[in-house]
Amino acid sequence: GAAIQAGVLGGEVRDVVLLDVTPLTLGVETLGGIMDKLIERNTTIPTRKSKIYTTAADGQTEVEIHVLQGEREMAKFNHSLGRFHLTGIPPAPRGVPQIEVTFDIDANGIVNVSAKDLATQRQQSITITGSTRLSKEEIDRMMREAEEHAEEDRRLRETAEAKNRAEQLVYTTEKMLRDLGDKVPSSDKLTIENAISDVKSAIESNDIHRINSASDALQQASYKLSQMLYEQAAQAGQPTGAPTGGGAEEQKPEDEGVIDAEFKAE
Repeated sequence: GAAIQAGVLGGEVRDVVLLDVTPLTLGVETLGGIMDKLIERNTTIPTRKSKIYTTAADGQTEVEIHVLQGEREMAKFNHSLGRFHLTGIPPAPRGVPQIEVTFDIDANGIVNVSAKDLATQRQQSITITGSTRLSKEEIDRMMREAEEHAEEDRRLRETAEAKNRAEQLVYTTEKMLRDLGDKVPSSDKLTIENAISDVKSAIESNDIHRINSASDALQQASYKLSQMLYEQAAQAGQPTGAPTGGGAEEQKPEDEGVIDAEFKAE
């Protein structure tokens, strides 16, 4: 097998097609300890995949890229291949910077992971050579554990994603309250502030049903603020991009250095 593969790579053998594949999924850790998968297992190499991530905190000037290998939903249950930091990101509101993370695997299975800030073009990378050479026994064990814990992992990921959405909803609602200031009637402001407190309390509880219920209530309450922002913009003759809630973003202000799971596929 090795001789044929070396020959194919070296261009010496004709009429033999041997496709090498990734033995396990590769990805990065994102907000809430979730593994975001970029290259699925059994992907033919060489291969390349990029995604764009953003920051999780206002004014965040660096992100940590934690490279993972495995089939589990949560980062802590997968095999860590390495970590590196991208620094020098210009301070901006959370969700504004765009960090392009690229996985590039060559025909020899060498993995190069890079992170580039699209605003400054600053870039850092890590090259992983021998770390991906897990034994067949190790790969089989990781696959078996992923199957055994599939339901538990699904629940953990869903809870983490619900918390991320709730955090983002709180962030956008609090921003709208600040932007509108004293234009918000005191009764509406009190209702919204109570709903925000309920969401924060629900997040601490780790109860996904409570988190989703409190988030839905805050979402409904925040519509009043969105309407006021649109009306204010209309009176000023300007379009507005005011958010109406948490949307699909997954961010958490206090987790400095953690990349957000919001991305756009290349």
